Amino acid sequence: MIGEHSSKQYDNELEAIRSKVLLMGGIVETQFLDAMTCFRIGNPERADRVMREDDTVNQLEVSLDDACSHLIVRRQPAANDLRTIMATIKVITDLERIGDEATKIARTAKALHSRGTATVNHYEMVRNIANNTSDMLHDALDAFARNDGVQALKLIAQDAVIDHEFRSIMRNLITFMMEDPRTISAALDTLWVAKAIERIGDHAKNIAEYVIYVVEGKDIRHTKTAPVIEDNIEPAQ
Repeated sequence: MIGEHSSKQYDNELEAIRSKVLLMGGIVETQFLDAMTCFRIGNPERADRVMREDDTVNQLEVSLDDACSHLIVRRQPAANDLRTIMATIKVITDLERIGDEATKIARTAKALHSRGTATVNHYEMVRNIANNTSDMLHDALDAFARNDGVQALKLIAQDAVIDHEFRSIMRNLITFMMEDPRTISAALDTLWVAKAIERIGDHAKNIAEYVIYVVEGKDIRHTKTAPVIEDNIEPAQ
């Protein structure tokens, strides 16, 4: 009876941590969407809100790291349970970094629109990569919530699409800057935003890899994974 009671208490504590991680994920997902709205239409008030939310995300990272550490010390989990906690700690770190990247986008958007001299259609340059990355982040959080290793594996291939889109954006922006020096300032701002989006995609891929680690016990980081994708996803030109 004591063992069963202890196990239930541990499960409740772990579930409380996972729920708080998903809350953190929802905040950074909204941060990213709001930051991209700022980049599209301006709105300095919304940009300031995105930047303020970063403090909330940072506080969640600290409190969740502390909760995970205490859970390990008190419960001394073994095997799969320990793997779950360690992966959760890493997910928390990636979510905090996504918040940082969203904050960079909001800050850049605010500066770009305050100058009011955009000579590049900056939002259209990054619209596809932003939409794909937003979907990828949402699906990564969904895979984490459901421990869905199949969905997580598909997301790893999606990161290659985002990387391709970033390289295409970079080439186009370099061409614009070479052909018309007046575009340099706005083009550089757009490039920084595209890079921040690409980094968010990397962090979403990391979350997917941690889901696979929990579900299958395999650490596939820094390995050449070639998952089979049912959908025909082709890089944007």
